[in-house]
Amino acid sequence: MDLDVFVAAHRAEWDRLDQLLGRGRRLTGAEADELVALYQRAATHLSQLQSSAPDPVVTNRLTTLVARARSVVVGSRRATWRDAVHFFAAGFPAACYRTRHWWIWTGVLFTAVTAVIATWLANSPEAVATIAAPEALREMTREGGGYESYYSSSPAAAFSAQVWTNNAWIAAICLAFGVLLGVPVVYVLAMNALNVGMGIGLMAAAGRLDVFLGLLIPHGLLELTAVFVAAGVGLRLGWTVIDPGRRTRVTALAEEGRAAIGMAVGLAVVLLVSGVVEGFVTPSGLPTWARIAIGVLVWAAFLVYVFVPGRRAALAGETGDLAREDRSDQQPVAV
Repeated sequence: MDLDVFVAAHRAEWDRLDQLLGRGRRLTGAEADELVALYQRAATHLSQLQSSAPDPVVTNRLTTLVARARSVVVGSRRATWRDAVHFFAAGFPAACYRTRHWWIWTGVLFTAVTAVIATWLANSPEAVATIAAPEALREMTREGGGYESYYSSSPAAAFSAQVWTNNAWIAAICLAFGVLLGVPVVYVLAMNALNVGMGIGLMAAAGRLDVFLGLLIPHGLLELTAVFVAAGVGLRLGWTVIDPGRRTRVTALAEEGRAAIGMAVGLAVVLLVSGVVEGFVTPSGLPTWARIAIGVLVWAAFLVYVFVPGRRAALAGETGDLAREDRSDQQPVAV
């Protein structure tokens, strides 16, 4: 393509489009029809330039012009409460359901690694001795010791906020840095598996495993599931870099990245619920069976939420990405 000839041939159309856009709403019917036609031609010109002669000056001008024209032709839309309701009723559970294979297997592997670490520590006094001095270990595992007092170390509301912030940060790391081929996600999971496995193993070695599980299970089922979902989505995003499928890599990353951002919002709410359970239920005076029952019910409610309305929304085409009318224009590619 001869760029100078191309620009000379279409400059008048671009200038006319710019002029019509400057008129705002003061357009006649004929001028509105002309604006739509010029917008469509300018979008085609932009696609041709990007594929054949991507001059930055001309491309930037056309990109801005097409974006302005699109906002006038298509119209802008503000987010409403209806959008939030739709997101939590369909978008978020559908995104969780779509990525279920990633986070379910993440949870299985995490549980297996945790079990191996816990079993090793529970049956190896030598390994336990390498972790800390015997006095420090006894202080952690005794009745009313570090593992038990942790959950009542602060007022319930403040403790819930602290736990929620920490877990939301972990989930955000998994979602944001999954694009780095998933390496940071694996590191975060490994550190958490080590911490959980160490706690279970040390309390088991002290003969107090039932106490520790009674403290962990009420909030841990939902909390760890939310972390698994975040990690699974992060790993999926990392795999998209390697294998974008039939989409271009840029398009695939844009779609999966937007869905991941939405997942961060949804998981923040899920982790808020688990934080409330951890702050108010786990350290409460309720019997162990009652605390565990509350945790199981909350966890089961989340799974039903994902696999019933989430499955239904996913089968209807919901992905958790932006609605089609809210996405930016994309250059067509050959199949």
